[in-house]
Amino acid sequence: MTANELKAKSAAELQEELLALTKAQFGLRMQVATQQLTKTSELRKVRRDIARVKTVMKEKGAQK
Repeated sequence: MTANELKAKSAAELQEELLALTKAQFGLRMQVATQQLTKTSELRKVRRDIARVKTVMKEKGAQK
């Protein structure tokens, strides 16, 4: 996901995306804890996507 794709979304869509990414991050953390995660790079990708979404939200003034 790129920043340009995120900038095209509305504030509500960004909030939904952030919620989905946070849930995905939690799932990946649980997989790490139970040693079931094979692609450890996924955790990094999700963490960076969360940061991207938060940055775009802050730019738009949509973050609380």
